[in-house]
Amino acid sequence: MQIQENISLKPYNTFGIEVIAKQFASVSSTAQLLSILNNCNEKPFVLGGGSNMLLTQDIDALVLHINTKGITFKHHDDKHVLVTAQAGENWHEFVLWCLNQNFGGIENLSLIPGNIGTAPIQNIGAYGVELKDVFHSCQAIHIESKSLKTFTKEDCKFGYRESVFKQDLKGQYIITEVTLCLTSNSHQLKTSYGAITDQLEAMKISTPTISSISDAVIAIRESKLPDPKKIGNSGSFFKNPVINKEQYEQLLINFPNMPCYKVSQTQVKVPAGWLIEHAGFKGKTLGNYGVHKKQALVLVNYDDANGQDIFELAKFIQKTIFRLFGITIDMEVNVI
Repeated sequence: MQIQENISLKPYNTFGIEVIAKQFASVSSTAQLLSILNNCNEKPFVLGGGSNMLLTQDIDALVLHINTKGITFKHHDDKHVLVTAQAGENWHEFVLWCLNQNFGGIENLSLIPGNIGTAPIQNIGAYGVELKDVFHSCQAIHIESKSLKTFTKEDCKFGYRESVFKQDLKGQYIITEVTLCLTSNSHQLKTSYGAITDQLEAMKISTPTISSISDAVIAIRESKLPDPKKIGNSGSFFKNPVINKEQYEQLLINFPNMPCYKVSQTQVKVPAGWLIEHAGFKGKTLGNYGVHKKQALVLVNYDDANGQDIFELAKFIQKTIFRLFGITIDMEVNVI
């Protein structure tokens, strides 16, 4: 395994931002990862699929690209299987692999960019499903002690796009593999969230399966989200804010069409995309970057944009949303 110097990270981040890594190594096994960590004198920068980050500066450290592969499974009971995937497996390709095995539970998470190893960090979610709903455990290496630890669902402290790996243990562990508990039969289909039902009707599917739900989700996402291979982006840049029901009812006086989703008896979730669009940002272009014309949640790099410029746009959007609605929207993307 070779450690390279002064390597461009443009091919390794879905925003397509050009920054330089002081050193770079791609590891294809846990043994290689441990070997590098044992010989590394400083804390490395860990890179997976590069799908949930905005790079704003060169990385003056060793960048470790986690490129481990492999999927295995074993039967958990008569209705479930435990499926284990190495951290470097592409998430969407993993979803398709599970569908081919008739394993259900993650079909609503189709076409989410990124790799397996970063999925628990973010607690990825879409269309009424979150990773925590099917999460069983993950293994991770403690960077400082080089020890291997297994994390249960409870250990991970999952929240909305949150986990212990983004909070108390941020930057301390490298996830090496993830195990999910999926259904092998009697699948529990979730079709009520968002536009899935409408899409299934458009596809003339009256009796959906896990595969047809995946197809519907893919069709929906492709219709409004840009392909990172064509336009640099990191998917949804902002989280949907959760506010008190009383605040929402006050906002309805001036914004009667503001949508929401019930979170609890006292809280609702407001679509950040709706807020950004009604603040006038949807489709806004600033030279070679801006807000996507079909989905206001997505910031885009049209052509060799600077990461810092995109970050400044994100902060301006946040300030504007707070000024207009009194709502704070947090960034979902990690800014480096």
